[in-house]
Amino acid sequence: MAINHDRFFLDKEYFSNFTVLQNIQRQRKTDMRKIELEIVALSHSITQTHSYAVVLGEVNGLRRLPIVIGGFEAQAIAVALEKMQPSRPLTHDLMKNFMNAFNIELHEVVISNLQEGIFYSKLICSSNDETIEIDSRTSDALALAVRFGCPIYTFENILNSAGILLDDPAGKKSAKPVTPTISEHERGAEDDLKAMSLDELTQLLQEVLEQEDYIRAIAIRDEINSRKSK
Repeated sequence: MAINHDRFFLDKEYFSNFTVLQNIQRQRKTDMRKIELEIVALSHSITQTHSYAVVLGEVNGLRRLPIVIGGFEAQAIAVALEKMQPSRPLTHDLMKNFMNAFNIELHEVVISNLQEGIFYSKLICSSNDETIEIDSRTSDALALAVRFGCPIYTFENILNSAGILLDDPAGKKSAKPVTPTISEHERGAEDDLKAMSLDELTQLLQEVLEQEDYIRAIAIRDEINSRKSK
């Protein structure tokens, strides 16, 4: 029986190209796999003055995703994490109240893109059984996620590109979520809190609350609670 060599090589090339295409599609699916994150730290940015870094940790994983945000957004996140009650609603509290009033639910936040070092996010909402995707700054999206208690996600390719792998031989899979922290730099570096009396700390706390400086208020409150617990 004569063998059609041209057809044989054509078929071989076809299957080779098909395998390559399958691998590309498989890689794309992996890159677009959603990874759940949680806020594990909030600290002063060492790379940008007057900025903060919110650090997101991979749930049941060892990777971290640091994102630089502004001071106002850092304060908004800190207030919600610490469950503080401002004398007046902050912008993100107002946004949450507005959404609740019009029966808009925030289901999840997705850090969906990374371009030239800038993260882009989407709010996945629903209203009247209709799902809506709203573009958002990542800092605003995180501030709302904390208030609504909704999950935060990103994609595998973003975490691979901008994430940091923790060197933790013990692993994190069974670890509890890390309590978010505020850096010592932002804990009122100009005030030696430990040298102040309890009355002075209480007075200082009232002053910074009146100024709506909630990040400093957290540090002062923690110092007061630490002394009272002794």
